[in-house]
Amino acid sequence: MNRNMGTLDRGVRGFLVAPAAIIAAFILGAGTVLGIVLFVVAGIMLATSATGYCPNYTWLGISTERGLHRVDHGLFHRHARGHA
Repeated sequence: MNRNMGTLDRGVRGFLVAPAAIIAAFILGAGTVLGIVLFVVAGIMLATSATGYCPNYTWLGISTERGLHRVDHGLFHRHARGHA
């Protein structure tokens, strides 16, 4: 697993999105289906922020890590076709 998330991306996920999802889960009810979904979203945001790796970025072929603008594989990667 190579890092594919930049510092800003990790900070936004860890310090804005995850806490907002947790607060929303408590407001809506921690035991409700939506509350549980929000806790799961918060957990995913915290995990990806801590590791610096986002699986979705891999299959989309993007990276927000400094110096890496695009990875060499992914869903939208086009293979060059040689012309003879």
